[in-house]
Amino acid sequence: MSGSFDPNTYIKTVTIVGVGGTGASTARIVARIIYDMQRSRKHTPQIVLIDPDRVEPKNIGRQALFAPSDIGKPKAEVVGRRLNFALGLDIAWICEPVSATRHFDRYGGNLVISCVDNHAARQEIHRINGILIGSGNHENAGQVCIGNTDDPDLMRRFIDGRDGKYPYLAKEGLLFPELLDPEPVRERPAPAPSCGELVEAGEQALLVNDWQATVVGQYVYKLLHRLPIHAFVTYTGIGDFISSRSLPICREELEVFLGQ
Repeated sequence: MSGSFDPNTYIKTVTIVGVGGTGASTARIVARIIYDMQRSRKHTPQIVLIDPDRVEPKNIGRQALFAPSDIGKPKAEVVGRRLNFALGLDIAWICEPVSATRHFDRYGGNLVISCVDNHAARQEIHRINGILIGSGNHENAGQVCIGNTDDPDLMRRFIDGRDGKYPYLAKEGLLFPELLDPEPVRERPAPAPSCGELVEAGEQALLVNDWQATVVGQYVYKLLHRLPIHAFVTYTGIGDFISSRSLPICREELEVFLGQ
C-alpha cells in the first residue's frame, strides 16, 4: 500500500535552476500556477530563476519564451521579465551559476526545481536545504523525482512512513548517484552538446522538454495546494507512444534505490 509525501514545509520560495529547454517551459507553468493562486487570494511563494547563460540563435523556437530579439541577453532575465509583463508577477532572477550558500535560505522554506544538465550544478543543488524536484532527460525520455533529504540513514528510518505519510523522501542525487559524478575525462575532451544542438541534429525529440515540464508542474501544483503526492519518481517518454509511469511511495519501491 502506497503512502503520501508530507514534508510539513512552509514554502517561501520556488527556485528554478536552469531556464533552457525544460526550465523555460517549467517557469511558464509555475508562473501560471502562482497567478491562479493569487487570483484565488491564496498565499504564494516568490519565484526565482537562476541561470548564467545567455540566449543563443539555436535556442529560438526550441526553448520556450525566447525570441530573435533576445539573442545575447541573459536567459533568466528574459524569462522573468516576459512572465512578469504577461501575468503581473514579481519574479526575480539571478544571472550567475547556482550557489547553495549565497542563493538559498539555509533554514529551509525552499522548493528547488533542477533543470540543469551538468554534474557541477547538480552537486551544488544537492546541498540545498529544502524540497528538490529534479528533472533529467535524454533523446526522447526522462525522469522527474521529488525528495528532501540526502541522508540514506534518515531515509531508512522512515522507510515505512508515519501513519501512511512520509516526512522524508530521497533527493535526486540519492536516487541516481551517477548524476552527481563528473563526466569521464577523455584524451581530447569535447563539450557535451546542448539540448538545442541535439534537437537540431535530430538526436532529441523537440517536445521532450515540454513533457518533462508538465510532469514537474503537476508535482509543484500538488505541493503548493497541499494535495497528496503518492509518487516519488515519474518516468516519461515520447517515442512511439507518449507515456508516463510513476513509482508509488512505499517500502518496496524505495528499498530498490536505497539498496544501491
